[in-house]
Formats: sequence, C-alpha cells, structure tokens
Amino acid sequence: MIRPLTAVLAAALCAACSHGGQPLRADAPVGGALYGTRAPFAAHSVYFVVTDRFVNGDPTNDQRDQGGAHRTFDIPVRCEDGIDGNIGYLGGDFRGVLDNAGYIRDMGFGAVWITPIVANPDEAFTGGDSISCGSTLTDRGKTGYHGYWGTNFYQVDEHLPSAGLDFRAFTDGLRAAGLKTVLDIVGNHGSPAWTMPVAQPGFGQIFDAEGRLIADHQNLPPHQLDPGRNPLHAFYNTTGPVDAETGSIFDGNLAQLADFDAANPAVFDYLAGAYEHWIGQGADAFRIDTIAWMPHAFWKRFADRIRTERPDFFMFGEAFDYDAAKIAEHTWAVNGGISVLDFPMKQAMDAVFAGSAGFERLAPSLHLERGPYANPYELTTFYDNHDMPRMDATDAGFIDAHNWLFTARGIPVVYYGSETGFMRGRAEHAGNRAYYGQARVDAGVGTPIHAALTRIATLRRDTPALQRGLQLPLLLEGDHAVFYRVLDDGGVRQTALVLLNKGDTPWAARLGSTDIDDGAWRDAFDGSGIASVAGLRLDVSAHGVRVLLREDVPVSPTLRARLRTLMAGRHGGPDTEPAGTR
Repeated sequence: MIRPLTAVLAAALCAACSHGGQPLRADAPVGGALYGTRAPFAAHSVYFVVTDRFVNGDPTNDQRDQGGAHRTFDIPVRCEDGIDGNIGYLGGDFRGVLDNAGYIRDMGFGAVWITPIVANPDEAFTGGDSISCGSTLTDRGKTGYHGYWGTNFYQVDEHLPSAGLDFRAFTDGLRAAGLKTVLDIVGNHGSPAWTMPVAQPGFGQIFDAEGRLIADHQNLPPHQLDPGRNPLHAFYNTTGPVDAETGSIFDGNLAQLADFDAANPAVFDYLAGAYEHWIGQGADAFRIDTIAWMPHAFWKRFADRIRTERPDFFMFGEAFDYDAAKIAEHTWAVNGGISVLDFPMKQAMDAVFAGSAGFERLAPSLHLERGPYANPYELTTFYDNHDMPRMDATDAGFIDAHNWLFTARGIPVVYYGSETGFMRGRAEHAGNRAYYGQARVDAGVGTPIHAALTRIATLRRDTPALQRGLQLPLLLEGDHAVFYRVLDDGGVRQTALVLLNKGDTPWAARLGSTDIDDGAWRDAFDGSGIASVAGLRLDVSAHGVRVLLREDVPVSPTLRARLRTLMAGRHGGPDTEPAGTR
C-alpha cells in the first residue's frame, strides 16, 4: 500500500519541522542560492559510443588486410545461441560519428563520449587467455578496436580519421553540430605486454610524439623487468597481477597489460603532455579509464595540471566498484576532485528497471546530504556500458529507466544502441559491443524507446532545474516516485516537480497542501496550465512521466527548510564548501 505523500514528506522533514515562520509571498526570495552544482558540463547529457562499433562512415580506413597472420578485421566469437561477439575491427570511425551528429543531438544529448583515439597495435594479440562468450579479462586473439591498448598516445589510430577529418576537424564538426567531445583516456596501462609465444610489434611498447621507442616490455613478465639497468623497462611496474586474496588487485597488473609506473616522472609527463595535446585539438572533457588502478596522488597532480589553464575542465573516472565509500574518494578535492561513474546507482537502476524492485531501492544511492561524494550532482549516471552486460529490460523498462535518469540528480550517460534496446542482456564478448550501423540508426528513429528517450532528454536539455537543481524527494516507493528539482542561482529561478510511474496501470497521484505551494504551474511537455490549490491531483500514465514547471521556488516553511538543509548538506566526504563556485 502506498503511503500518502504528506506522510512521506513529514517523515523526511521531521528534523526541519522545528523551523517556524509565516508563509512567504509567492515572489519573496527563499534566502540564498539553491543549486546542486554550478559545473558548466552538468548542462549536457552524454551519448557514449565505442567508435569502431557505431557507424562505418568511411570504408577506406578499415585496414581490412592489416595484421597478416594475426589479422585484425572482423574476428567473430561464436556463441551457442547464435548471437556472436566480435573482437576485430568493424569499421566505425570519426566520419560515422560525425555523420550522425544530428541524430545524437536530436535525441537531446549535448555531448558524445568516444573511446580512446590513440594508436593501438596492428595485430591481434597472441598471448593471454582464450576468449569465450562469457569470459572477462581474456584477450587472446583480440585486437585494439576499443582503443584502450595505447602504443603512441600522441598519434591517432589509423582506423579513425579520413582525408580532411583528423581529430581537430572531428571535434570542430561536433561543436558546430551543438555537441561537446568527451575523450576517453587511459593513465594506468598500455597494451598487452607478455605471454606471447613470439614477441609482436607494438605490444608492450610505447612511442613518443616523434615516433621514437621509449618503453618496451620485451615480452617479459613484470617480475623479470629490470628498470634499473634497462631504461626501456623504466616506464613499467614490476609487480605483476595481485590476487585479491593476498592483497589489493589495484596494486598490480590488470590481465597482461603493461602497467605504468605512476611514481616515474617521465610517465606522468608523457601522459599529461599527450592529453594536453588532445585538449588543444578540441577535447572538451575526459572520461578516465581504470582510475582506481593509479594512486590518488597521480590524479591529483594530473587534475591540477589540466585545470591550471582550464579550471572548469570536467573529468569523470571509471572506478568499477559498487561501494560508494570507495569510489567517492576520487571526487574529493584532496585527490583531484574528479567525478566518477555512479556504479552504485547503476546497480540500483538495474534492480528497479530490469528487475522487480521498487523506487525505494534507488534512495540509498542518491546521497543527497552529507554523503561520501564531494558532490553527488556531478556524478555521471548510467545503467550499463561496454564493460558489463547490457541492461536486460523490456521496452517499458528502458523507458522507465530513462525517465529517472534524465530527471534525477547527476549527468546522464546512455550507451549507443540503448535507444532501441540493442543487444539487451548481452555481455562483452557475446554482442554487447556489436556493430550498430547506419541502417539501425535510421530504422530506430521514432521507435518506442527512442521516442520516449528523445522526449525526456530534450526536456532535460531545455530545463535548467533538471540539470543543476537540488533534488528534494517526496516519494520513492513501489512503482511511484515524486520529487522536486529546484534551482535559484545566477538569475535563474525554476522548480520542476517530477512524477514517475513505472507500473502497468495509470496512477492518480495526490499531493497534499504541505507537498506543493498554491499557484500556477506549466506542463513541461505540452505547455498547458495547471493550478494547485490546497494540494494537487495528477494522472500519470502507465510507464509515464509528468513534469510541472514554474519559474519560482517553493515558499512554504517545510519545503523551504528542507531545501536549505539540502543546500547546506550537498557536499560530502572531507570536502567543505569551495570558495564560491560549486
């Protein structure tokens, strides 16, 4: 049984009920700014593509004959159910993304996250462990189609550019189309570096901007490296993989990847210099791969260097852990103030929108007051990606997930193909990273998931309160959610009242007089006027969303007190309120 909203609100606000005072006039200021974040990047939601797997816009750069005996193009991984994976290149490139910039923008996105662009080895890897449909961290026979096996961090991989379309032209083209470029970067490792029957060119090697070899693992296991005597070994750690039962896996190598020595100044200068180069070529933000595998001190120094010239440059890291207390450490100012992908929220979303859990399952992951994160409003939120099985939800489940993702706190990230439920439930080597293609892009426009996603993502793009406003929950229970997003900052005053229904039947929602101020509201989707007098009744369709807007902020004493508490408590961890910006 659903409790009345007024009871939920009273329970949530009991600590604030002691704040007295008379109701304010509708045009009276609340007193002080109200916002979740001032980060400029928070205005944008992000569409994530594995570039090689999105669209082949230029077949002339496919390199289909590359690799010789260890070919690199189109290498299927056969699966028993007939839905195969692939560990070779499949042709996606800059042209394929840029040709579809309008498609991405028209869904409501403001940024595109692309996988690493740097040069990778030109053969399939012959070492490592064999790959199966369900395997992870297995690389035998795999290529660097994904971009995470860098050999020259200053050079664009030859599979991506076209004549007249280098990375600079690509980012210029996206910007002209109204999209920012989020560049995936790696600081932890290079390419697979040992276990090959015979050493292969590129693997375990690093080249500088002029193409000179500066590091070489020489197909040796880490403990056989001799950085003291061989300068080509000095880039690398000598630890090797660490068993979780005997220590922290983050202290050793990830699979057979060449593990960079974070304590070596030459490593830092090489990587920071490379990524400053790509910023100069138009990268607007960074997604940092395997951030937890490098020490905090490395990323603090890196963030300070990048932000010396670009103080608002946004970065978010992949710390693959469902423990908020652990991943939050990266967000603290003392560790560089780098946001992270919100893995705990991803886990909760999977339970709610692909499983049978109710909205209450999402509440513990919000961390709206004095939580572990420096600022929960700057987390990048998602429900799946390329390193895990895609969400295995119904069409309605995807629609419900997007309705939450684009109205709740955080910066939404959607993985390519999710707008049509592409390869739902499939793991990395079993179709998760399958080629999407222009035909699917064209056919998907207007299908149920795509249409609903476009509707809610466009609303977020056009609604400052949904981008930066405080989140004030009224109800998160069962099939229903009700919350405010409130923004009063920099001359913008706006309140969004969000109602979500993930149930199979319509919901007649009732807000009591203490839940909502009297006055005029505007339906965010159709623009119609709605008046609230001593409460409000709203119908929400099955698997639907209602959003009401007003260019004002709540003025009732209970709501005002709660908003002040949220404003004061939005920063967590050891961080205190930064001086006037966040």
